Amino acid sequence: MSTTSDLAIDWGTAPDAADDGGVRGAELAARAAYALRSNSAGSMTRAAPQLYPHQWSWDAAFVSVGIAHLDPRRACAELDHLFSGQWRTGMLPHIVFDPDVDDYFPGPDRWGCAEVTDAAPGAPRTSGICQPPVHALAVERIAAIAERQGSAAAAYVRDWLPGAYRRLLAWHRYLVRERDPRGSGLLTVHHGWEGGMDNSPRWDGPYSRVAVAPDLPPYQRLDTRFVPDRSQRPTRLEYDRYLTGVEELKRAGYDDARIRATASFVTTDVFMSAVLAAASEALARIACRLGAADVAELEEHAERFRAGVAGSVDPDLGLAVDTDLRTGAPLRVQTVAGFAPLLCGGLDEPAERAMVELMRSERWTAHPGLRHAVLPTTSPASPEFRPREYWRGPSWPVINWLFVWMLERRGRADVARPLRQASLDQLAEGSLAEYYEPLTGEPLGSATQSWTAAAALDLLLG
Repeated sequence: MSTTSDLAIDWGTAPDAADDGGVRGAELAARAAYALRSNSAGSMTRAAPQLYPHQWSWDAAFVSVGIAHLDPRRACAELDHLFSGQWRTGMLPHIVFDPDVDDYFPGPDRWGCAEVTDAAPGAPRTSGICQPPVHALAVERIAAIAERQGSAAAAYVRDWLPGAYRRLLAWHRYLVRERDPRGSGLLTVHHGWEGGMDNSPRWDGPYSRVAVAPDLPPYQRLDTRFVPDRSQRPTRLEYDRYLTGVEELKRAGYDDARIRATASFVTTDVFMSAVLAAASEALARIACRLGAADVAELEEHAERFRAGVAGSVDPDLGLAVDTDLRTGAPLRVQTVAGFAPLLCGGLDEPAERAMVELMRSERWTAHPGLRHAVLPTTSPASPEFRPREYWRGPSWPVINWLFVWMLERRGRADVARPLRQASLDQLAEGSLAEYYEPLTGEPLGSATQSWTAAAALDLLLG
């Protein structure tokens, strides 16, 4: 599947971009276009050339936006490939595995999805969890980019849109039905990987109560082969707990009701809920454009999750917080996920002003030690801050891009503009790294990361 050759795509050259000095402008756009082309495997794009050789769900959505600036048809193919792994329940799994690549852990055999549930496809093979539903946002943006590129591109995307809409609607309905069955306006996650921020301090409390399975099958990690600096990666104990969670989900047959009753890790996710609120608004606009009958339903979903996220703000921290649903305890940590209301709205004017002031304060983007005024994943003023450790401190270009994108979409260009410039300043070193050490600006993780390349292109050209 990954070697599809009948797309006849002409990637061409990178679009023009203003050159304002350094590795920016036209040169940065060219590097980003080259990275996406190099990581392409036919109808899908590898998240990273070695570290992540398959197709990840929210990566693919972001990547499709970057590709749309080069070829909207190929952007549509990216999402079609991802949705080929959609489950019968409507769930969009967090990995669609390339059958030609077996040098990855945990691979499809470890997940064993089709072996324990008829809901999972036999091919392509997938993981058994999901990720933030940014896909409708991506589809709306692809359509807008195609309209700017001329009649042929616009017509192709218009013809593609109804099928994409049906798949997106099933995905959103799954989340509303199975991940918020009580109508709280907050999605439930069954594994820390689902929120996309794997080892974030958000999850320290819930994971501390996950007892490593005594019969946990042996395993050999491969991530530390490609990132030999182990200080950047989750620890062995963290990985044992992650894999214990996978075994629990597998024993429950990946059935959401059984998982809610039996899994050790069950929490809300304010960031993922905010994404769903914003994406539901986007999907409602797509439905309106197509004349579909689901507009009111989708608008209700947007309002429900917007209110749920706004209601989760901790008055002392000034940030939205998650809840451990096994203990009922709020997870009071200072991570970038706490700014979730800025993605979807829902706060009154004084509360939003206070949150923006917090973002711009010395606890966050104005911290005197930061190399660039971008959002790190954990506040540098927090005791949990680890500047080199994956989601515990480094700044991720894709997350800053998402905040720029959503703030602009909400009419907050005043907040988005300096964050956009700071993000481009960070990317000007040119490696398109997975994440960056926020105090020094050192690129970390995997180089030529696909979603970082997409972020660079859209920040330059969007």
